Amino acid sequence: MTSPAQYEAGLPAEPLAPASLLQLIWLASPALPVGGFSYSEVLEAAVDRAGVGSESAATAWLRDQLHLTLARSDLPVLAQAIGAWRDRDLARMQALNDWVLHTRESSELRLQTEQMGRSLMDWLRVQHAGDADLQSTSRSCASPTYPVAFALAASLTTASVHDCLLSYAFGWAENMTQAAVKAVPLGQSSGQRMLAMLAREIPAAVAHALHVPDHARQAFSPMLAILSAQHETQYSRLFRS
Repeated sequence: MTSPAQYEAGLPAEPLAPASLLQLIWLASPALPVGGFSYSEVLEAAVDRAGVGSESAATAWLRDQLHLTLARSDLPVLAQAIGAWRDRDLARMQALNDWVLHTRESSELRLQTEQMGRSLMDWLRVQHAGDADLQSTSRSCASPTYPVAFALAASLTTASVHDCLLSYAFGWAENMTQAAVKAVPLGQSSGQRMLAMLAREIPAAVAHALHVPDHARQAFSPMLAILSAQHETQYSRLFRS
């Protein structure tokens, strides 16, 4: 039996149905056609300018990014947006989407979340071509950000908010690990060690995110913003951010 504390934390009341589990795995996959592979989220600039030139340095960078940015901004937004989509509270969803846009401190980071959000909405409409309600709802936001678009996709499953956040965070970790393998560069074994470390850290980040209220949500990461701005004019680069 699920306790009140589990409900409050967004934990599942019963085992996740296979169809919903597979949908979360699908949403976390780097093969999802939203373009996540083309972004390093400033990691490439950190390699060029901030001394992130080894497995240990890249591991520390991603661990900090997980806990200092993702767990305090995108993951809390995602948790709140899933409920807004399920309740069809479009005003709440729009407010969350606006917050994400306002906290993207460089043109690259804003373009990334807009492009990935738009691509995910397009993918959803193709997957649910016969669902008139989904077709309409997916167009209720003029410029959907990626966390808000992911929230809509996740809200269509029976998964708990907790499991949806785990899926999102692991998808982020896998993309960032592959970016590190290419940008540092590193071997595949290094990448797997980094991914294993992030997988161990993700549950704590998700647990934190589930208890972040609106007034405590924040995206203050000045080094990330500075390096992102510098990446815009970096001489040679593999990634779009």
